[in-house]
Amino acid sequence: MKKIKIYGAGSIGNHHAHAARTLGWQVDICDNDPKALERTKSMIYPERYGKWDKAIGLFTTNSVPKNIYDYIIIGTPPKTHIKIALDCLKEKPKAILIEKPLCDPSLKNANLLYKLSKKDRVPVFVGYDHAVSKAAIEFAKLLKKGLVGKLMTLDVEFREFWGGIFSAHPWLSGPKDSYLGYWKKGGGSTSEHSHAINLFQYLAGQSQLGKVTEISAKLQYVKNKHIDYDAIALINLKTQRGIIGRVVQDVITEPKRKWVRAQGTKGSIEWECGIDGNNDMITLAQKNKKEVKIIIKKSRPDDFIEELRHMDSVVSKEIKESPILLQEALDTMLIIAGVHKSAKKNRTISLDYSRGYNKKAIK
Repeated sequence: MKKIKIYGAGSIGNHHAHAARTLGWQVDICDNDPKALERTKSMIYPERYGKWDKAIGLFTTNSVPKNIYDYIIIGTPPKTHIKIALDCLKEKPKAILIEKPLCDPSLKNANLLYKLSKKDRVPVFVGYDHAVSKAAIEFAKLLKKGLVGKLMTLDVEFREFWGGIFSAHPWLSGPKDSYLGYWKKGGGSTSEHSHAINLFQYLAGQSQLGKVTEISAKLQYVKNKHIDYDAIALINLKTQRGIIGRVVQDVITEPKRKWVRAQGTKGSIEWECGIDGNNDMITLAQKNKKEVKIIIKKSRPDDFIEELRHMDSVVSKEIKESPILLQEALDTMLIIAGVHKSAKKNRTISLDYSRGYNKKAIK
């Protein structure tokens, strides 16, 4: 039986705990705050999944065991991710999974984590679970088959009022009570909904369009003495092959819209995420042919179960490639940092990946 350690007893920690237990793994959760551990046991987990799972171990961060776990999952605020991950590398687990975003836009020690994880041969995954969902895999397959011809542009939107996040964290009164209300801490729409940026990267890569090289962004910031975050991010991107596309992320839209569209020379593919609160739908529209709609059934817990199953399959070498490995997330972080710089400077920003994962790569 695989042993899992989870840092952070918030919403994400509980999602991963349930997913790991569904897969039959042993789970320990640790947190700096004993109250958070108590909330997990008495409120979050039983309210979501019917009852508390007594097999889950609860520990303060200082008392949790070390050097006994196969996988370590980090579900703490973004600014703490890399520091914790660097410590976890010393335990030599089979893999580490960090919740998205990988870090805050300062990119502090991002390069160091990349270098040490390679040196220690510990694969690090980052929680862009949409990229390993059944819908994303199906979408990529349709693109690769060339059914819509040569890809001309790609649009991705993750527009969702973040009230649902606070409903899942009723002990928070709003964005000011967590990192979410501060873009420099990894909050705001550009970081919190960066699934859209990541999916753009993934699908562009699957279509052989290359990495994102240019960014032009407009952001609407909300700032007062309590908060400083971007509520809306309108992002234009250009890839190495010269294809331009668009990403839109916000924390204000309700009902939510999570949507992807690939426009080719012979038609289009669209993906609507959570069409009825759960299931996804892909629509293939080819010229002079009847539209084909594919319904992909899923529930919210399935997102995390598929993510952990994917990680386990990569570690066991059943799967050779993964879109959620550290390097892909580092590319996402470069784009996130570039988006904020583009908005601040009011100009197009270019990315130079040869300069590493730091601000020197953002020009």
